[in-house]
Amino acid sequence: MPQHQLLPQHAPPSRRITVIGDALIDELRDPDGSREFVGGAALNVAVGLARLGEQVTLVAMLGDDEPAGRIRSYLRDYGVRLVESPSPLGTARAVSDRRDGEPRYEFNEAARRRGIRFDEATRAAIDEADLVVVSCFPFDDAGQYAGLVAAIDRPGLRVIVDGNPRAGMLADTAVFLANFEDFASRALLAKVGDEDAALLLGDSLDAFVERLRSAGAGAVLATAGRNGATLHFGDRTVEARIVPLPGPVVDTMGAGDATLAAIVRRIAADGLPTTGKAWAHALHEAMVIAAATVRHEGALLRMPHAEAATEAALPS
Repeated sequence: MPQHQLLPQHAPPSRRITVIGDALIDELRDPDGSREFVGGAALNVAVGLARLGEQVTLVAMLGDDEPAGRIRSYLRDYGVRLVESPSPLGTARAVSDRRDGEPRYEFNEAARRRGIRFDEATRAAIDEADLVVVSCFPFDDAGQYAGLVAAIDRPGLRVIVDGNPRAGMLADTAVFLANFEDFASRALLAKVGDEDAALLLGDSLDAFVERLRSAGAGAVLATAGRNGATLHFGDRTVEARIVPLPGPVVDTMGAGDATLAAIVRRIAADGLPTTGKAWAHALHEAMVIAAATVRHEGALLRMPHAEAATEAALPS
């Protein structure tokens, strides 16, 4: 196998990673019917990291209902520890209706009024972590954002953020953007997508990247669907195309979360890359994992078969 293998023979010791954000039920409706998956961007990243061998805690909101039981069971199955914030409105649900061409997204009231409680258990999960990842957080809630900033205010704590805004869950776009930019300035890495740029800025992905870099983000990972991803750090830019693997693309739902999980795993293991070559290897590895993920229904991170990983690996 090439030097930059995706499937190491001897796994390194796992790190403690705490992920803060959403957990919900994804309901997919299409001409074949309706199907439900345990999901949420933060949950997908947490489970993906666990599948990549890390010790993971997820801080997320759940209700006292049957869907919450499914989410708890799913997390137990993948070895993710859960720290719950209670929801009086029940568990969040997202409906993706693809029956008439362009998908339509709807969120229940629990999703629209989501919240994280920064209590003793949440703070302990943050304090014990080697790395904290924040994804799909309600940055437009001033009180919750203040709680998040206070909770991560620890010397040496490494933070990564993915804003992951969703139109049906935004209460105040301007406040969300301002707080996300502020948090990006505190982070090692901020992830943004072309849809995020359109929703928050009404502008291009390049314009959003420049705003975040001007705000002081350590590095910016920009994802653009079928156009691949770009990593911006210092005065350098590293690009990665999507990776062709055997089989058709089935569901792109988890591509961005799989990409982020792979990058987080690499940063947790080796620290933030400091050279273009190191970033190229990390980004290519993430693209291979994302390519394997989209060849299955649902957002669960998938690893490529060893043969496919070898063929897709960068040359030494």
